[in-house]
Amino acid sequence: MESKKSIIELAANTFKLESEAIYNLTNYLNDDFVAVVNEILNCEGRVIVTGIGKSAIIAQKIVATFNSTGTPAIFMHAADAVHGDLGIIQYNDIILCISKSGNTPEIKLLAPLLKQRGNKLIGMLGQIDSDLAKQSDWILNTTVSKEACPLNLAPTTSTTAQLAMGDALAVCLLEARNFKADDFAKYHPGGALGKRLYLKAGDLALKNEKPSINPNASVKDIIIEISKNRLGAVVVIENNNIAGIITDGDIRRMLEKYNDWSNLKASDLMNRNPKKIEYDELALLALEIIKNNNITQLLVTKNGEYFGLVHMHDLLQEGII
Repeated sequence: MESKKSIIELAANTFKLESEAIYNLTNYLNDDFVAVVNEILNCEGRVIVTGIGKSAIIAQKIVATFNSTGTPAIFMHAADAVHGDLGIIQYNDIILCISKSGNTPEIKLLAPLLKQRGNKLIGMLGQIDSDLAKQSDWILNTTVSKEACPLNLAPTTSTTAQLAMGDALAVCLLEARNFKADDFAKYHPGGALGKRLYLKAGDLALKNEKPSINPNASVKDIIIEISKNRLGAVVVIENNNIAGIITDGDIRRMLEKYNDWSNLKASDLMNRNPKKIEYDELALLALEIIKNNNITQLLVTKNGEYFGLVHMHDLLQEGII
């Protein structure tokens, strides 16, 4: 059984070796890297990313990142490529081949076949004198001094370097494409991430009741309306205009302030300057307003008119928080 100290030391050393390897990649950012970015930007086809073993797993992640940030990409396993999957490649595609050594049998067989088809080949590799390097039009150097594995065998530092190089490519490409949050939302419509980018305050308000009372409503009527709609608030409407809002917090403060509240009306208790948000603003902005003002409900308007209410629980339920 390893001691607690030795386990932590091994983990810390892994972080150290891998972070140093990533930082060292800055020394390999050269004309080839710039050329690769520009070639992919101008590519009329897709980026076909291929590899074998652990590099194939990294290739799949790079493909996922490319696709989600505006660069069309497809994964092709190097072993399957020579058994029919070469048909994936179209004449205007560009190919990114990932390999630590650049000399594995599958890669040595595949690289010349890729060149014969006339496609441009990018080699992401750790040995710049390898067979893959000789076949490549451009080289993305991901050389590492050693693996984090104590035996210096299991791909650890090398795959981390490949992953980081892929991320650097993706970031440069999305910046060059002027890729914005709205574009990101188009590719991520599902889950909490997508909702943060497209869900509007009005979408949430429509799911709730629309509680309202007039300025002359009694305290009893106020409490009934607040309790009935389970939003912790009611909006005071006068002549079809928003006069204010009363929350359950206002009711508690009323009980602390007054001994006799039988003659109080909604106009006596309401907040005349409630926080508001337009219905077509992002729910993410609603969350920011709620947090910054330490409130739990937010009034939603449409062209200045009462549209509905958003509660903190709505944001929680949708995974915005």
